[in-house]
Amino acid sequence: MNSDHRKKTMSLNIPKRLKNYAELMRLDKPIGTFLLLWPTLWSIWLASEGQPQAKIIIIFLLGVLTMRSAGCVINDFADRKFDPFVERTKNRPLARGAVSAFEALMLFTGLSLIGIFLALQLNYKTQLFAVAGGCITIIYPFIKRFFSIPQLILGIAFGWACPMAFTAQVGNVTKLGWIVFSTAIIWAVIYDTFYAMSDRKDDLKIGIKSTAILFGQHDLLIIFGAQLLMIINLIYIGKIAELGYLFYISIGVATIFMMYQQWLARDRVSQNCFAAFMNNNYVGMTIFIGISADYMLTL
Repeated sequence: MNSDHRKKTMSLNIPKRLKNYAELMRLDKPIGTFLLLWPTLWSIWLASEGQPQAKIIIIFLLGVLTMRSAGCVINDFADRKFDPFVERTKNRPLARGAVSAFEALMLFTGLSLIGIFLALQLNYKTQLFAVAGGCITIIYPFIKRFFSIPQLILGIAFGWACPMAFTAQVGNVTKLGWIVFSTAIIWAVIYDTFYAMSDRKDDLKIGIKSTAILFGQHDLLIIFGAQLLMIINLIYIGKIAELGYLFYISIGVATIFMMYQQWLARDRVSQNCFAAFMNNNYVGMTIFIGISADYMLTL
């Protein structure tokens, strides 16, 4: 970005700049925050057997919002030379020149410092997990340049709060914790492949890799396999955690949502694939309702 444009950007009034920063952090599009939030809440409730500490809930809620925002900022920084050529992303703040690369890095640094402060309120083992999670957040945007399955790395990043929740609540990651983590990864591959299907034409044009491109014409079949694996994992979680019928009802409802997503994306129309991606919010919410309601019934 040239110096004249930077000066023009920096001269914007404060409310306008704050609006641009909020947009860069995706505060106006909370779907990503929700997709990160639900597995986190699953883990907090499962680790605590339905009796989570209020402090843990607050720290993780703030952590989800902070680190998702940080992830969006560093993602747009990494994609700033690609986003102007993608229809869906060409109007993002960095892509349209409303925020400079320097401002984006400063914002990312500030959000990271907030994340560090939140992590310091937790035990040492959870802090170590937080450091690793921060590293994953930073490397993900750059991996999609050469790694054909970047959705796998996104899944690890979005699911990393799962083992963190277990260490924060019980001091270590149990077998249940790792299974929840693996479920979160599978789920991320599902919903982000739908997301990537909506961008497939633009991604092919600019050389971005994704599972939608890798899977090709078999995309919906592979997503179906991943959805089936996720359902099996959820049933196994219910068995290990000794959850009752309310949880299994929630799995049934979530399965209906998954079937609906397949129907939405059946013709691979960009807008419908994006709608299938968005619908995953209901999957995560339904599973959390099942977990929390089941524990409430037995307490």
